[in-house]
Amino acid sequence: MKVYFDNAATTPIEPEVLDAMVPVMKDFYGNPSSIHSFGRQTRAFIENSRKTIARLLNVSPSEIFFTSGGTEADNQAIFCSVRDLGLKHAISSKIEHHAVLHTLEALEKQGRIELSFVKLKANGHIDLDHLEDLLKEKGRSLVSLMHANNEIGNLLPMKAVGLLCEKYNSVFHSDTVQTMAHYAMDLQANKVHYVTCGAHKFHGPKGVGFLYVNSAIHTGPFIYGGSQERNRRGGTENVHGIVGLAKAMEIAHRDMAAHQQQITEIKKYMMQRLESAIPDIAYNGDAGGSSLYTILNVLFPANPQAEMMLFNLDIDGIAASGGSACTSGSNQGSHVLRAIGSDQSRPSVRFSFSKYSSKAEVDYCLNSLMKMYPMPVAK
Repeated sequence: MKVYFDNAATTPIEPEVLDAMVPVMKDFYGNPSSIHSFGRQTRAFIENSRKTIARLLNVSPSEIFFTSGGTEADNQAIFCSVRDLGLKHAISSKIEHHAVLHTLEALEKQGRIELSFVKLKANGHIDLDHLEDLLKEKGRSLVSLMHANNEIGNLLPMKAVGLLCEKYNSVFHSDTVQTMAHYAMDLQANKVHYVTCGAHKFHGPKGVGFLYVNSAIHTGPFIYGGSQERNRRGGTENVHGIVGLAKAMEIAHRDMAAHQQQITEIKKYMMQRLESAIPDIAYNGDAGGSSLYTILNVLFPANPQAEMMLFNLDIDGIAASGGSACTSGSNQGSHVLRAIGSDQSRPSVRFSFSKYSSKAEVDYCLNSLMKMYPMPVAK
């Protein structure tokens, strides 16, 4: 049996999405910047996709800018804000994705910003009182806080953060890569200036995403070259990828309520099975509270086989993660788990689910784990 529980890293492409992309790849090959009919045809695909995404987010199509994915979108929001908006101070957290952390740290090293980190509560949530203290003390800032953490799943109260940023005349960027198309987002109702998206997190293609930029924000190009994306990002657009992104978002919103319920039940079922089978099981982050329903980060009891847990799961055909896939080639461990004070002597595994996950797969995964924990069943 093959079990894929690493959907926070990437998701399998939805067949309907592939069906929408293939004709564009085969039959519509004109450069969308060309003025002839071949170019106009492909330009129409891009603009129709932009309108679809804008409608789903309740924003203007002119506020959606296509990118190569979430990392580029995060970089664009941060670099262009510092360069063009006169921002000299940034506030973030130590559990942000490296697309945010490394970008802010690079700007700090260059002497272009002062960087402050908001405190974290014991369960990994942002301390909003400390965020307000920093905004009071530092004045107008760039606040970059992710909507849901990609390793532990903790959710940020975006509306509350947006109101604080409005109160202190600050710019709010939120990495929404893990939550885009998993929750309905009315961006007009949230005081947020930037959100980011990567299509492959919700059964779309890899290599495409977008940056939402509130119309109140005016910045220059991030990638220089052509005048694509209204002079914000040069380069010929990934037309079939953009079509796939819009189609995946449309499907996700169409089926959202059913999939939220289905995946939440699978997450809860796995928690119940773990707690009944393995004594002293725990979770990183706020797994049972304000948490993304697709992610479960499990803190297992110390075990001589701990270092080989992911390898042993892989032997049994089970894909899971010890942290973000973006740092899987590193031996440094998870910066997120270190920041929240997780017990580093105990193995942590992130299981992340999708609409294709099943309770039968959870049962199979538990049988594999029990080979490493041959303990009596907890009473």
